[in-house]
Amino acid sequence: MASPTVERALPQTLVDRLVSHVASGGGETATVSRPFTGEALAVVPVSTSDDVLAAYERGRAAQAAWARVPVGERVKPFLRFVDALVDRRDEILDLIQLETGKARRHAMEEFLDVALCSLYYARRAARLLRPRRRQGPLPGLTRVRELRHPKGVVAVIAPWNYPFALGPGDVVPALMAGNAVIHKPDTQTCLSGLWVVDLLVGLGLPRDLWQVVVGEPDEIGDPLVENADYVAFTGSTRGGRAIAEKVAPRLVGYSLELGGKNPMIVMADADVERTARGAVRACFTNAGQLCVSMERMYVHEDVYDRFVARFVELVKGMRLGTGLDFDAEMGSLTFRRQLDAVVRQVDQAVEKGATVLVGGKPRPDIGPLFYEPTVLEGVDEGMEVWADETFGPVVALYRYRDEDDVIARANDTPYGLNASVWTSDPARGRRLAARIQAGTVNINDGYGAAYGSYDSPMGGMKQSGVGRRHGAEGLLKFTEAQTVASQHILDLAPPGDMSFERFADLMANGVKVMKKLRIR
Repeated sequence: MASPTVERALPQTLVDRLVSHVASGGGETATVSRPFTGEALAVVPVSTSDDVLAAYERGRAAQAAWARVPVGERVKPFLRFVDALVDRRDEILDLIQLETGKARRHAMEEFLDVALCSLYYARRAARLLRPRRRQGPLPGLTRVRELRHPKGVVAVIAPWNYPFALGPGDVVPALMAGNAVIHKPDTQTCLSGLWVVDLLVGLGLPRDLWQVVVGEPDEIGDPLVENADYVAFTGSTRGGRAIAEKVAPRLVGYSLELGGKNPMIVMADADVERTARGAVRACFTNAGQLCVSMERMYVHEDVYDRFVARFVELVKGMRLGTGLDFDAEMGSLTFRRQLDAVVRQVDQAVEKGATVLVGGKPRPDIGPLFYEPTVLEGVDEGMEVWADETFGPVVALYRYRDEDDVIARANDTPYGLNASVWTSDPARGRRLAARIQAGTVNINDGYGAAYGSYDSPMGGMKQSGVGRRHGAEGLLKFTEAQTVASQHILDLAPPGDMSFERFADLMANGVKVMKKLRIR
């Protein structure tokens, strides 16, 4: 079902101001299109390898001064940013929709993510980065402090599917930690990140601290990665491997959030109505172009028929549309290549015997890149959709009977990003969750409960990533830890004329004393 179209023009003055923040010598340009219609949205300058090198040079100069600014002062632009973001909500929601094609309710998730994550780190950065006292080898005689220093200039490579959340979401903590950032968004979805740069510069962030380069990896990828002091990448597993290989010779740190083939488990005691509604969000948010969305659903045989009937009914009634309002439940895919991949996987599955319960077709009557939310049965290991990440509005259903069996099937994948368990017994759900090999597991929710818990780390196991965003690690990964220890009164050697043998006996017996007194 299609929702009405609501169109608003993107002011050219805004576009001109945003693209002025691209680090480019003004040579070639690229066109950002509207996924809803295929029409041009904006023309942006393209960066060259020389532009990237110049950006690093400016960034290093800006970072040296920024690192000397006390953390309490560094966070002030970001506290102002949270208020400004709320005040200009409609502007950024329009922009996200126009460049990605997603429904407004899903653009709103990006808005909330950036606002809440920025506020989390702005409130906690000073505490996380302050010098910490640590225990030395000799209590009272060795004083130890752990210091945190910024990495330097960080490369943030952001994906196209959540450009507002997953670009600024890494850039903001990197900046608060005292770094400069060279940010490469996808060209198609670069405007929302540029919007944040423009806003923060107006709120007092030094201009050269956050620089944006736009271009294809073949042109600017090597200088971007080869000059970084740390790389934060969100994207495909194939892309993550390439990043790791590139930085390995220099022993530069990196974090990678990669792909997933995420399982959802519906237990026999699950509330069918609540679970079916939750499954719609879990599978079809952003037309399935979400690394933590559900693509495999395992439903206990006792509730399978009731659940599937209700789930299919809800999916049939979903509203698809291009409106810049909250009416549509699902928007468009972003790229033609993504639509082609979805068509290929579904068509191949049907040719090999899978059944389409609902959906299964492109919807050019709504827009050039729309595809119906699709539910499949009868998918097996001979089909591409069985194991490969679809990254589109497609989910496969499977029956199960035994808890051990469903855990084994859920874990039978090289990925381990996210999972979902639905049950009326949360304690049982937590026990089941602990057995799933995934970086986040949500109980009675698809992805938002874990992802939105900014005080807790988020990332993948196995081939779904390295490192974490959110929590303390999401900030501290952009720092180098340094231990400074000062020794007082006694040296760590025999005093006076004491023999080393006697000294060794005293030190060894001291271990027992410290154990008894619970000093260690």
